[in-house]
Amino acid sequence: MTSVTTGVGPVPHSGEDPSRDQGAPRRRNKRQRGLRSNDGKTAAMLFGPTGLILIALVAVPIVFLLISSFSDFNQRSLFTGEFNIVGLRQYVIALSDSEFWFAILRTVLFTAALVLGSVLIGMYISQMMTRLNGAMRYLVTFVLIFAWAMPNVASSIVWKWLFQPGYGVVNWMLTRLRIFGDMSNTAWSNNTALALICIWMLVVWQAVPYIAITLYAATIAVDHSCLEAAQLDGAGSWRLYWQILVPMIKPNLLVVAILSVIWDFNVFNQIWLVSQGGPAGSTATIGVFTYTKAFVSFDIGQGSAIAVITMLMLLVLTGVYIRNLLKSGEDL
Repeated sequence: MTSVTTGVGPVPHSGEDPSRDQGAPRRRNKRQRGLRSNDGKTAAMLFGPTGLILIALVAVPIVFLLISSFSDFNQRSLFTGEFNIVGLRQYVIALSDSEFWFAILRTVLFTAALVLGSVLIGMYISQMMTRLNGAMRYLVTFVLIFAWAMPNVASSIVWKWLFQPGYGVVNWMLTRLRIFGDMSNTAWSNNTALALICIWMLVVWQAVPYIAITLYAATIAVDHSCLEAAQLDGAGSWRLYWQILVPMIKPNLLVVAILSVIWDFNVFNQIWLVSQGGPAGSTATIGVFTYTKAFVSFDIGQGSAIAVITMLMLLVLTGVYIRNLLKSGEDL
């Protein structure tokens, strides 16, 4: 039988099922909902263990940090479990302590020197790697990764041994070169300027590999047609790098800069193992100052308040960076 055409539309013959075409979309929708449900269950199963580990390792310590910063938690509380909530008193004490502000100022200046040195040296090495042949580039990459993978505690101990008075390799070499006279018995950690120079070199040495490799990867990924066009127009290598290549790798440069600020602001192991904040606290950054308050003086409530203030400062800095990045139209 054939369908009859009316004003409403074609009427199917008696052998056709009008509900057949309507059921197919329903079945497809059910299958899609089932697939989405299965995807959600799979994601939950995969994220579940990781989420629990993150909660245990990150969220729980932060909650304890916040609670203890509003309390008088101290050495006695570690044994008795007793402490009192004192409100904002720990924050008031910290903000009214001149040593806290000296530690903040010292940290800001030292962080600026560390970030500037590590980023500039990393930029130089990354640019140098683009001009090396294959074998030499692989060798430099291996050396950088080896230096970066070395634990900072182990490297700090080795560094301290290198600068030891009497048998330190650095003092022996400087004495043989006769640049500064006899330095065989010079104790770097007992002099503020020498201790800061020693720690600066150690932290920069550990930070440069990551920065150099990251910027090298960004450099080889850019479109080199712009660089070739600028070369044809007569641009020198200095202008070519700073006015063309650096703006092209700006997002990567900003990422390594903000990460360097966060890492260098929180640097602790290198300072503590080399100088323990001495002499007379002159190399004590905010990390060392917090540690001495919490675990040397055992004023854990005060140390927690200082740690929260430091965390808020870094969060504000990171927020400003992300906002400027979004305003400039760059991707995160």
